Amino acid sequence: MLAEEKTIEKEVSVSIMKDIATLMKLRLSFLVVISAVACFFFMGGGLDIRLFYLIAGGFLITGASNGFNQIIEKDLDKLMPRTMNRPLAQGRMSVFVALIISITSGIAGAVLLFQLNFFSGILGILAMVLYAAIYTPMKKISPWAVFVGAFPGAIPPMIGVVAHTGTFELIAGTMFLVQFFWQFPHFWAIAWVMDDDYAKAGFSLLPMKSRKSKQSAFLIVLYTAFMVPVGVLPWAWGWTNDWSLYIGTIAGLWFFAVAYRFYLSLDDKHARNLMFASFLYLPLIQFLYVFTKI
Repeated sequence: MLAEEKTIEKEVSVSIMKDIATLMKLRLSFLVVISAVACFFFMGGGLDIRLFYLIAGGFLITGASNGFNQIIEKDLDKLMPRTMNRPLAQGRMSVFVALIISITSGIAGAVLLFQLNFFSGILGILAMVLYAAIYTPMKKISPWAVFVGAFPGAIPPMIGVVAHTGTFELIAGTMFLVQFFWQFPHFWAIAWVMDDDYAKAGFSLLPMKSRKSKQSAFLIVLYTAFMVPVGVLPWAWGWTNDWSLYIGTIAGLWFFAVAYRFYLSLDDKHARNLMFASFLYLPLIQFLYVFTKI
């Protein structure tokens, strides 16, 4: 009997941890932090306590942002098959508990980022506020939410730079710009694949009112084309060597080719391919900067 009780307790604990992980979107948070870490290394940061502050602080701030997002959208999440099993949508977690977790994570994350320097902490808070308080409610109102959401989404690499330098310079803006432009083909590819799902919650996040149309696909491929010159800006400013130009251009053209194939087909399969290509492209290009830095 005691063994059975311990087994039940263990299962409950695992279930709770899974729900917290879902609330904070741990995998997404990990991908966000990777971009900050890459830019931190690019600036000359090393394996020291500052890296811990950056990873832990960024992870908690991002997790808090995701938590607030799910609190705001808990009733909408019930309408979409992709999200209906989330803990708030299913009632496995109360809004009060989710708020406590999100607020605690947000405060802890900000405190850790402030250990790096003032600007890192401010940028972390700004990203959280923009994402939760502006981007999330705007998703119900206008496709321009994607443009607004691209700002907090591009702040992590800037935090990675500022974490080491403590100042805003051209290099911080450039790393911001690379991730800013990348988000459009990345998120629109997701929005294309999930369009039917999003429609059930009243979201229209593709760039054109015609939704899954040639016009929307054209804008997706256009922003992917922008990534070819934007991706080699660090080389253009003289921060990376020629390998950054060669490999960065090849990576950008490959990314564009995947997008162009999607444009020709307009099918979900190729949109999904573009989505996965975007997941590969960003860390590849950011760590390319690290390894080709002059």
